[in-house]
Amino acid sequence: MAYQAGADYAKFQKRNSKELLTEEQYKLPHGVPYNAFGDTYGKHREFLEFDIAQHKQLMDYCAEVGIGYACSAWDVTSAKELISINPDYIKVPSACNTHTDLLKVLRDEYKGDIHISLGMTSQSEEKQLMDLLSSMSMERVVLYSCTSGYPVDFDDVCLLEIKRLQDSYKDQVKTVAFSGHHLGIAIDIAAYTLGATWIERHFTKDRTWKGTDHAASLEPAGLSKLVRNINATHKSLTYKKSEILEIEKPQYQKLKWRKK
Repeated sequence: MAYQAGADYAKFQKRNSKELLTEEQYKLPHGVPYNAFGDTYGKHREFLEFDIAQHKQLMDYCAEVGIGYACSAWDVTSAKELISINPDYIKVPSACNTHTDLLKVLRDEYKGDIHISLGMTSQSEEKQLMDLLSSMSMERVVLYSCTSGYPVDFDDVCLLEIKRLQDSYKDQVKTVAFSGHHLGIAIDIAAYTLGATWIERHFTKDRTWKGTDHAASLEPAGLSKLVRNINATHKSLTYKKSEILEIEKPQYQKLKWRKK
């Protein structure tokens, strides 16, 4: 469905719940029982996970239909498993961009691009992240402006962070991107116009499904319109090829005021 909507990539997520959670966290009930898929938070998270063989199936299917496959890694085990199937890129979610062991594995053991979200991240944490990655080719790094909320009000999106990241790192990283958790598709065009060369949105078949992410996600019709609008914007962001364009010449001859 993402392919039919015109998206370039379908990105999934991979987590090892027992590595991410303490024993106490694993055994706690889900904070919102309606959204739970298990008796404990740990079992809920495990219910939602694909194993690496299933991710390989997803990657093969993406190749078959003609869309790229990528995945976010939340922990070292997941990162190593994803490296074994070698996706085009691996994403580091905002929650994990201070996970130094995870970052070191991606830096040292993976050859593809590393996409990193900067939601809920201080500028000092951002600097530590960049210092940790500095020994690798930063041409592999894509930084995402992001606000971590589901959904995010427009006054908390802070699109001008895209420009700050460009001003700070444009000579270091591959590019700057935008990961949006807002409602609708209006401001993604502004993010693209500001220079975000990747636009990432959560995608679902049904926004009414239980779970915290669905309400801040796009359904197929919304994603299709977003892709259409970004492609139209891309075509439009040009200078005139000549002072008077061919399309303007008939109007010029007919309407342009000239001194008699």
